[in-house]
Amino acid sequence: MNFTLHQLLVFYQVVQTKSITKAAEALHLSQPAISIQLKNFQQQFDFSLTEVVGRKLYVTDFGKDIAIVVEGILNQLKTIDYKTSQRMGKLAGTLKISVVSTGKYIMPYFLTKFLANNTEVNLVLDITNKQKVFESIEKNEVDFSLVSVLPKLLQVNKITLMENKLFFVGNTQQAYTNKMYNLNILSKLPILYREAGSGTRQTMELFIKKSKLTVQKKLELNSNEGVKQAIMAGLGFSIMPLIGLKNELINKDLQIIPVKGLPLKTEWNLIWLRTKKLSPVAAAYLAFLKVEKQNIINEKFDWVKNYE
Repeated sequence: MNFTLHQLLVFYQVVQTKSITKAAEALHLSQPAISIQLKNFQQQFDFSLTEVVGRKLYVTDFGKDIAIVVEGILNQLKTIDYKTSQRMGKLAGTLKISVVSTGKYIMPYFLTKFLANNTEVNLVLDITNKQKVFESIEKNEVDFSLVSVLPKLLQVNKITLMENKLFFVGNTQQAYTNKMYNLNILSKLPILYREAGSGTRQTMELFIKKSKLTVQKKLELNSNEGVKQAIMAGLGFSIMPLIGLKNELINKDLQIIPVKGLPLKTEWNLIWLRTKKLSPVAAAYLAFLKVEKQNIINEKFDWVKNYE
């Protein structure tokens, strides 16, 4: 094969946009130029990468497989740029991040390599509740905040780190063997809640309201760990983020009960004020995440694929 970097960039942009026109706009090229590069790239394969049905462009299954490989190549090229920038001068300073309590299960993994590569960067990591996280952003006390629910009253930029899935969870004293339970199971069992203001609780309450369910509110606890311990003790059930359940599921202390409409899906977003001028350390960390976040997800969070 004899493809060029330019062809890889064109093909990947076409896959992302599913449009010759949009790819041309994104890459500041003409549509004929995009079409020629895509055709030259396609000619190196025996199987179709894309196909046009009517006036709509589709990516074939083979094309999707190739796109994954191309994405990896492009990310490695970004890594070269990042490492080159690092060599031009060592970063020094403080990186300040506030994190909602459940975010403690993921944020450290997105920091380890950056701090190892930049030994003169100090980290201030504040793990607290959603209200204080929003306050820290509003008062410009931190560089970034990690949240699963975006603030409504603040103008922020964001980078999505990974998906957040929430499942219905109980202890293992009773077997739940159905492949899928109806939503009304939530009305029959005692439900444990996080404290008011929690992002997890907000997502859970919105789901219950939309589903028009009446539930038995058994207990309110102010931490994810508190909810887990209460469930294991047999005090009730709850809708919880998968990311904090790994060990309990492996040890069979907790079980996921399959319920129609679940899991709920939100996103873990790192946010910062839209008007904020990022420090060199914060800007470098943002560049690091754009290059490395998928590698971190693949390495550290591959296990979540076992739960759909």
